[in-house]
Amino acid sequence: MAALFDQCPSPLVDLRDVTPDYLEPLLYEETEEWRTELDWDYRPSADLVRRFVGMKALTGFALPGEKEAAGYGYYVCEDGKGLIGGLYVGRRHRTGENENTLLTAILDAMWRTPGTRRVEAQLMMLSTPLSRNMPSPRWSRVFPRKFFEVSLDTIRSLPPREPKVLIAPWVESRQEDAARLIAAAYAGHIDSNINDQYRSASGARRFLTNIVQYPGCGTFFAPAACVAVAATGRGLFGVCLTSLVAHDVGHITQVCVAPAFRGTGLGYELLRRSLVALADHGCRTVSLTVTTSNTSAIQLYERMGFVNRRDFAAYVWEMK
Repeated sequence: MAALFDQCPSPLVDLRDVTPDYLEPLLYEETEEWRTELDWDYRPSADLVRRFVGMKALTGFALPGEKEAAGYGYYVCEDGKGLIGGLYVGRRHRTGENENTLLTAILDAMWRTPGTRRVEAQLMMLSTPLSRNMPSPRWSRVFPRKFFEVSLDTIRSLPPREPKVLIAPWVESRQEDAARLIAAAYAGHIDSNINDQYRSASGARRFLTNIVQYPGCGTFFAPAACVAVAATGRGLFGVCLTSLVAHDVGHITQVCVAPAFRGTGLGYELLRRSLVALADHGCRTVSLTVTTSNTSAIQLYERMGFVNRRDFAAYVWEMK
């Protein structure tokens, strides 16, 4: 296996050999681009990068510029899967060749990690995400996705619907039920090809832990999250989870309903209630992401007033 991959390109520097100061101008530029392009406060994520680089604990590479980093990317490997946590090349140096230099080195490093057979990535700031040539094309799949958002005025105009089940606030004790619901809702779904955590209750439990505890999808905001339950309070039929990605911008991190409740309007009402709660909190816009081939979800979001702000892609490399 190792003979298939070359050593990482010589211009790159291991992130464990640099200081946070070396990345600082790049992190500042990246934070500004997330703010201007997506209304997303990237500072918590950038702070984590600074922290782990300072601890010599972030695995990845930096692309050197004239005096400081021109780009960087990092990854984690766990339980046979690699995840590219972030990759960014500054605008002055942003070319497909430079991005692929980082991607190739990261992929090679992960394939050399014992047991790694699958790699996932969603890289919002990657240039030409849908038409580029990706490294290791033999093992790669590309899933076009959209970054949708809806405005405060549109949220206020959404009419309520009367669900056939009880909609209640999210509480942490629902996490186990939510994990089972997510696994059932995504069985055979295109998104289970993008994120294999959707394929089992144990994987969905890890997914929920990540979105509740870590800032990759914003800061979890429980007051706007809700669930659909039976009148008896037992059983979970739908869930909508939310975060704040800026002080006045919300994000839907997960919305799904049990297969038996599809087409009943439950997904609409869960989402509407979360949107209204985020608006009441002071959010001027709310965003979510959706896979382009998930046409039924896109139709629902567009009926609710969401508009596409950015096209991007999810990437999966898998050794068969």
